Amino acid sequence: MSTNLQAAFEDIKFLVLQGKAMEAFEKYYGDDVVMQENETAPTIGKAANRQRELDFFSKVVEFRGIEVKNVAYGDDVIISEWFVDYTHANWGKVTHDQVSVQKWKDGKVVHERYYYAS
Repeated sequence: MSTNLQAAFEDIKFLVLQGKAMEAFEKYYGDDVVMQENETAPTIGKAANRQRELDFFSKVVEFRGIEVKNVAYGDDVIISEWFVDYTHANWGKVTHDQVSVQKWKDGKVVHERYYYAS
């Protein structure tokens, strides 16, 4: 496991817990990043994912909490388990655990997939 990878995740976690998820996105996600929610079609490229993320955050009407429960590190891979609790304008109240699997290259996230019950 790379110490740099662990330090990067700790910074991402700090930023997200401070409500600065978009700052973490800009700092750590690659230009060609591919992001995917469960079985939905992946979103490709930083610009498209930036818009998707901004759209998501613009529709969060109440934010009650977020917590990192577990983290595992591999070669250029981070798997993290998060608890989230919020209300979304389109989806209503959302409270669940989710797992994020990030693949890294050259200090940037190049692929991220979220798994959660829907």
